[in-house]
Amino acid sequence: MDKIYMDNNATTRVKEEVLEAMLPYFREQFGNPSSVHWAGRMVSGAIEKAREQVAELLNCSPAEVIFLSCGSEGDNYAIKGTADALKEKGNHIITTSVEHPAVLETCQYLEKRGYEVTYLKVDQNGMLDLAELEAAITDKTILISVMWANNETGNLFPIEEIGAIAKKYKVRFHTDAVQAVGKVPVDVRKANVDMAVLSGHKIGAPKGVGAMYLRRGTKITRFMDGGHQERNRRAGTHNVASIVGLGVACELARKNLEQDYTYVRKLRDKLEKGILGSIPEVKLNGHPNADLRLPNTLNVSFNYIEGESLLLFFDMKGIAASSGSACTSGSLEPSHVMGAMGVDIVLAHSSTRFSLSSDNTEAEIDFVLQELPPIVQRLREMSPLYNREDPTPVECSECRMVTKVF
Repeated sequence: MDKIYMDNNATTRVKEEVLEAMLPYFREQFGNPSSVHWAGRMVSGAIEKAREQVAELLNCSPAEVIFLSCGSEGDNYAIKGTADALKEKGNHIITTSVEHPAVLETCQYLEKRGYEVTYLKVDQNGMLDLAELEAAITDKTILISVMWANNETGNLFPIEEIGAIAKKYKVRFHTDAVQAVGKVPVDVRKANVDMAVLSGHKIGAPKGVGAMYLRRGTKITRFMDGGHQERNRRAGTHNVASIVGLGVACELARKNLEQDYTYVRKLRDKLEKGILGSIPEVKLNGHPNADLRLPNTLNVSFNYIEGESLLLFFDMKGIAASSGSACTSGSLEPSHVMGAMGVDIVLAHSSTRFSLSSDNTEAEIDFVLQELPPIVQRLREMSPLYNREDPTPVECSECRMVTKVF
């Protein structure tokens, strides 16, 4: 079996059609689209075509699409730009405790500058209480920011219902749609979204390009000063080749959405059923109703073992998945998403995310289901927590992880 890649929520392979579309913009069509001469004119049209392709996927007008460098930039722009533009109206922002750090850390930045932020809790399945969201709105609330889908659990939030609440109270609504775009239908008009962010490398375009939907007439402070690109909202020379690639990736995502959803979900469901059916003491992290999760994402915890160890054993078999914890980034803390869901800290440290794409095959799922049980069994036999009696619990002073010593 060749290398198996199941970490598509982290990034995806650039699609062949995307790469082919980009190559001319490194070679023959290299001009700056802001230039008025022939070289500039050769590429300016390509940017507008890509804008139309993005808009068609999101169901908005091309004039409502702004090209950016990534999803994190879009989240920063949406939140900080709104806070600055609406500072005379209020200083209160509502978000959730399970957002991507691009949202959470931006909100924390604003808190240090006098803004108030409400972080909505989630239940054990990682879902929001809409009544709690509505009750949190005050006359100072200027923004609700809730992700379309969670990157760790795959949970889909009720974006249309949240959009309706935001519209009812005339509060601006931003959603980080990075993980949802290309996997489930994302209709910004139907959902009453004012701002939505997507990232190219999550849907088969290269890293370093993204886009934001900004509803027409939405007041926002420009993100970067300098030139007058993107209708004077975001200065900086266009990343033409990547923007072209993003446009093609969006077109492919739109055309293949239903087919990819069905195919990838079938693989994910087989993997989920196989793991839960063959390995004891495994916890599903996310909503038990598979319809309320992204079709490609499965997050599970294996009791008694450490997720990072499992990934190392996986890597030796050529399988790439990811840990649900933040340990890979140098932190000993478990995932904030698992913490918000109330997952036991030991289980949180063992959470493992499989995120599939249409590139995966049923044979790869079979291989993972063949290799995983003996790896889990071996790690459990090495664990002081497994199959022992009367252990003494010891808590690590740095990471608060509880280990039992015999």
